[in-house]
Amino acid sequence: MTEPLIRKATSADLPTIVALLADDPLGCQREVISDPVDARYRTAFAAIDSDPNQLLVVAADGELVVGCAQITFIPGLSRTGMWRGQIESVRIAETHRRGGLGRRMFEWAIDTCRQRQCGLVQLTTDKTRPDAARFYEALGFVASHEGMKLSLQR
Repeated sequence: MTEPLIRKATSADLPTIVALLADDPLGCQREVISDPVDARYRTAFAAIDSDPNQLLVVAADGELVVGCAQITFIPGLSRTGMWRGQIESVRIAETHRRGGLGRRMFEWAIDTCRQRQCGLVQLTTDKTRPDAARFYEALGFVASHEGMKLSLQR
């Protein structure tokens, strides 16, 4: 295996990204695997791809996409106008887990946030994923806030 390359995602990567998002106990309940890719994913990809404050990336091992992540760059007035980087939807293919790729993707994402002049990087993790929380803490993240969500879907 070569060292995976982290690059901006293209529309051709979309089926694999959706499959990666669905490949876990929570994702399999909320993602839709179909051929062709569900139109909602194509619409979302177009919005992400056209927004300069969104960055969807994949990790590619040769031609094979083996990981994905999304970074949202958030401007804010608090903390003297500080920008934040929000890291979401990080997934690594089962064949490439526990080999350091997740850590490498996070380090890449954090460096990208620094380059974009973000003063803070944040993420959320589902409470049913204690291993993920330990992984984020090992990267230096601190559980300093209590997050809440309100679902608007029926």
